[in-house]
Amino acid sequence: MNYRKQTALSGVLIIGLLLIAVPTVLAADTEKAKEHYNSGIEMAQAGKTKDAVLSYMAAISADEGFIDAYINLGAIYFETREYDKAMETFKTATEKDPTSVTAFANLGRVNYALKRWLEAETAFKSAISLDDKNAEFYKELGKVYYKKGDFTKVVESISKCHQLGGGDHNSYYMLGKGYQNQDKTTDAIAAYKKSLELEKSYKTHSALGGIYLGQEKYSAAAREYKAALKVNPKGSTAAYNYAVAVQTQDPENYDANIKAWQDFIRLAKKNPRKKNQVAEAERVVKELQEAKKQADLQ
Repeated sequence: MNYRKQTALSGVLIIGLLLIAVPTVLAADTEKAKEHYNSGIEMAQAGKTKDAVLSYMAAISADEGFIDAYINLGAIYFETREYDKAMETFKTATEKDPTSVTAFANLGRVNYALKRWLEAETAFKSAISLDDKNAEFYKELGKVYYKKGDFTKVVESISKCHQLGGGDHNSYYMLGKGYQNQDKTTDAIAAYKKSLELEKSYKTHSALGGIYLGQEKYSAAAREYKAALKVNPKGSTAAYNYAVAVQTQDPENYDANIKAWQDFIRLAKKNPRKKNQVAEAERVVKELQEAKKQADLQ
């Protein structure tokens, strides 16, 4: 069925309307299956989800080998977060058609949503074996390895994605994390900078700031944490690290340092997980205020 038209839906792929007759298959009412299938498409487009499900199920009843109907039914289950049903539907599709790239890819996406990393890895590898030029599959496989903490394979998969012309700000962020965990700092910095070229991100600015802080490049670290706070003004972790960077860079710039720590306290004081850091920051503010007072007397 190479005439299928694929469209995106909630992270998985669905199949479009069948515009020509389905070939006749023994013991299957394919014309009736096509009618139910097309009705399912129309119901889904009209937002009538339950009716769409019934239509796709009717199409499958008429022709149990109708892979498109399984894929679209699974996509609805995915959209409505009925992940177990989606998984079983896509799994059935792969069993009935072991050459269906879409079925394997969607099975991988559902297993990813269910945090079944091994199953997701297997499904994406199957999709890649059927279509090894699809950059998106390598990116999604890289996401699985990222969740598993296998950063060597993160770099391998995401690099392949980029070689094929795919990728986005998040894939470059993951690539940066992969390199950073392999102590390939120069490559990590380059990946993070590429990510930021594509989209300004709190987590990417913070990751880059962390590298600079570790390198004792305090001015550069402060710049990245400040940029992170511009993206997310409520980011207390970046605010804390920004205060550390600016104070270490210029310990006697009391006004700037006091303000930085007070900004962190304001953001974090209601967060129970930041209790110890807030107490530390309050102590530092008092010390800075006392040091400023002594400096003004001289």
